[in-house]
Amino acid sequence: MKSWKRVPWIAACSLLIPLVFVVLYPAAISSAVCALWSVAVIFVSMNVMKRQAEAERRTIIQSMEKTAIASLNHHRHDWMNDLQVLYGYLRLGKLDKSVQCVERIKERVTEESRISKLGIPSLVFYLQSFRASGAALELHVEVEEELQLSALISPEDGESLTGAIADAIRAYQYGGGRSSWGEVRKLTLNFGQDHGDVVVRLDGDQTPDPETLRQLNAVLKGKKVRTEQIPSEDTFIQFRMPCGI
Repeated sequence: MKSWKRVPWIAACSLLIPLVFVVLYPAAISSAVCALWSVAVIFVSMNVMKRQAEAERRTIIQSMEKTAIASLNHHRHDWMNDLQVLYGYLRLGKLDKSVQCVERIKERVTEESRISKLGIPSLVFYLQSFRASGAALELHVEVEEELQLSALISPEDGESLTGAIADAIRAYQYGGGRSSWGEVRKLTLNFGQDHGDVVVRLDGDQTPDPETLRQLNAVLKGKKVRTEQIPSEDTFIQFRMPCGI
């Protein structure tokens, strides 16, 4: 791949050869050779750049496909576990436990349904595939009923919001306040609206340090989304973005 990237530069540098030939032998045939050489260099460079772009596109698609497959396998594994537990309770005649199991399944289905209706592809993909990433963090998502971000903010703002959420989750995951050995940490994302703004609140068991806030604000500089600190021990950080497409 790296050798392909050097080809356009080598081809451009090779233009010095016919130029030197023209300087040393100023004749019509020299000018023709220089013109033909230039056309050949442009053709080769464009062909190489096209192949390079195609290779990068295939790499991105393959990466997304692998992530999607891993996410589907993870969801299938979770569903199989839930069904086996439910089947066990039913066989033992434990109806109360069976009802609780069904309620847990119902809550997860509702959560995933509301996530899929957010309408921002990158955000939906990130949240749906997060559990398949193997992160030692239990992520829960709560979405205000009938909330569709795609109808409230532009696709560009949606990408900015997705990036901010992903950065905040990483900061929480690898920041201070780590759980004890063997204990899985929990984080809850709350999506809602407040006075014409889209609000995303991250609730956990820690608050961000000043350096984390500085880094998040630096990344969001020049974008509509902004950070807010809520005076609560359960809130890690809150993002606010004005509605408008």
